[in-house]
Amino acid sequence: MPGPRSSSEPRPAPDTASDVIRWAAFSCVLVPVVLLWYGTSLAGAAGTAFGLAAVTAACRVLLRHSERRTERCATQRGGRHTRGQTPVD
Repeated sequence: MPGPRSSSEPRPAPDTASDVIRWAAFSCVLVPVVLLWYGTSLAGAAGTAFGLAAVTAACRVLLRHSERRTERCATQRGGRHTRGQTPVD
């Protein structure tokens, strides 16, 4: 059993939206091919490909929005907030 990681070893980077979208696009191609291989009609496989592409596009928009919002929040952290928040004695 390997020991704990030392702090000098870099941690693997989390998946970015681009990585997730690449895998989803690959699935949009692979799934209809497999369906055709197992005897599904061309129309059924095309409909599945269209549906997967629509879901992938929607997920891409949401992931990009989430990444932008995370970046925006990270840049505002540590800044001075003057919204009337004062310590209470």
